Amino acid sequence: MKQTWHDLLFAHWPVPEKELRPLMPSQFALETFEGRCWVGVIPFWMSGVRPRGIVPIPGLSKFPELNVRTYVTVGGKPGVYFFSLDAGSRLAVWGSRAFYHLPYFNAKMRVERRGTEIRYSSRRRQSEAEFRGRYRCLYEPQHPKPRTIEYWLTERYCLYTIHQAQIYRCEIHHPPWPLQKGEAHIEVNTMTESAGISLPQSTPLLHFSARQDVLIWPLRPVRQNERS
Repeated sequence: MKQTWHDLLFAHWPVPEKELRPLMPSQFALETFEGRCWVGVIPFWMSGVRPRGIVPIPGLSKFPELNVRTYVTVGGKPGVYFFSLDAGSRLAVWGSRAFYHLPYFNAKMRVERRGTEIRYSSRRRQSEAEFRGRYRCLYEPQHPKPRTIEYWLTERYCLYTIHQAQIYRCEIHHPPWPLQKGEAHIEVNTMTESAGISLPQSTPLLHFSARQDVLIWPLRPVRQNERS
């Protein structure tokens, strides 16, 4: 699959490992940075979504998405684990659930740009999971340096999921992230509650990225000898 991601807000909160561990499949090793796990709420929108070699289909290739995630390793390879992914496309939700075994949900979503500010709202259909706020970038974009938390949170090139006790890995290819400091006013955020995650009252760590071009490969089962 080819996709382009736009106007991403990376909002991250530290969550104690002892609170997150019971909510995760036991097959995944939770990663920590300086002793703390992190949970991200990531609103953005995407365009050009289509299988590689296929022309984008109007009305089906552009929609908002919002994910809730944390960070894991399998067999020493770091990646992303999603608690939920909300999308403004029913077809994308169906396809991602069917072919990628990911916890996608239909949501009523709206993204609006006013000058440098992004106004974003999402409410999951038939659920109370909701995000509403506005955000913007600060300063010039830079590529995060290794061994910094910005690098640790974003420079990950695969996702993991599990289906019928089998772990799957999906490779994701893109250039290094151009990140900017972010500023946000989050009015409502109940996205983590459906997963049983309680976020701290502290101000989240905020980063912004204007655009990322992405290639997403098919799922591949992780064999037992790759997990050690």
